[in-house]
Amino acid sequence: MTVHSGASTGFIFALCVLVGVSACTNTDEQDVIVQPNSVSSFSTAVTPIATAPSDSSPPSTDGSASYDPYATAKPAASAVGVVRDEWIDTPDGRRRHFRLYLPTTLREGEAAPLLIALHGGLGTSEQFAANSGFDELAEANGFAVVYPDGIRAVPNRPGLQTWNGGYCCGPAARQDVDDVGFVNFLIDLLSERFAVDATRIYAAGHSNGAIMAYRLACELSDRIAAIGVQAGSLGIDDCRPSKSVSVLHIHGLADTNHPIDGGVGTGVSGVDFRSARDAVRTFAELAGCDDEPLIDVGPSKPDVESSTWLNCFSDTAVRLITVAGASHAWMGHPAVSEAAAALVGQPYEDFDSSRAIWSFLVQHPRD
Repeated sequence: MTVHSGASTGFIFALCVLVGVSACTNTDEQDVIVQPNSVSSFSTAVTPIATAPSDSSPPSTDGSASYDPYATAKPAASAVGVVRDEWIDTPDGRRRHFRLYLPTTLREGEAAPLLIALHGGLGTSEQFAANSGFDELAEANGFAVVYPDGIRAVPNRPGLQTWNGGYCCGPAARQDVDDVGFVNFLIDLLSERFAVDATRIYAAGHSNGAIMAYRLACELSDRIAAIGVQAGSLGIDDCRPSKSVSVLHIHGLADTNHPIDGGVGTGVSGVDFRSARDAVRTFAELAGCDDEPLIDVGPSKPDVESSTWLNCFSDTAVRLITVAGASHAWMGHPAVSEAAAALVGQPYEDFDSSRAIWSFLVQHPRD
């Protein structure tokens, strides 16, 4: 969502309330300052490819007519692990914040999967952790999850944060903030802290965070194995991943904030969004998949339609899930407030985006 830096204090507070009370909480920036000496500098360089990734492995045939959205993902458990909130000084001179959750189920000495969870426009790391339930899934499934924060619309004021996903959104896009470099820096930092499985680094995102996840798939494909998003689109014009990236895209057909076929949304941003369907098809083409997907509508969930592109390079998979009647709100999890529901719609209850995303991601590590 686009937020103008000159907005009045009252307007800012109103928007802050709309994304949840947690987004209005004054975060203590003095918690932890980390200045690692051996973390690599920012880099968004990728190896260009002509039409599709140059994997030498034979095509895969991922997908079937009996799609199970939650296969291999255990149900959420109580989040009894360790939460760390930290501020770091980055090589581009910015001070950035992230929230890290380490479950008790991580095994000492064993490399763990890492999920990078990207909040939506106007959201925060705390808000997305509460709204998505990824901490609870991490506890049940044994992965670490980090929630980076975007750039604030107003310095020193929590909330109202955006990502530079390319054409969207807000101050982050207008200032051309190097958010890809920030995520790359963060992966290096966390890999120094604990054993991260380099073949199982994933990104998930909502709305502006989904747009950012797509950019990571384009420009950080040497590190990101797969992405899972809801309600986003591809925000850059020249996407040239050096390696194949698997993609799961979930979108509500009643989403008017980011219409699935693009257009100006009904939210406060006024952004003319790009087509979500085009984003998925672009990655299917990059992965050398079949031109047309296999479509499945499960009899137990007639609102949910799965379109899976088959015969992609290596073990890459590309899938679009559309949900009839679903709004922009993160599916399967309660809204953080009634005001948030008024802004983005009531959450669709009968499909859990978080569990479906983790189920997909964990099945598609980097070769």
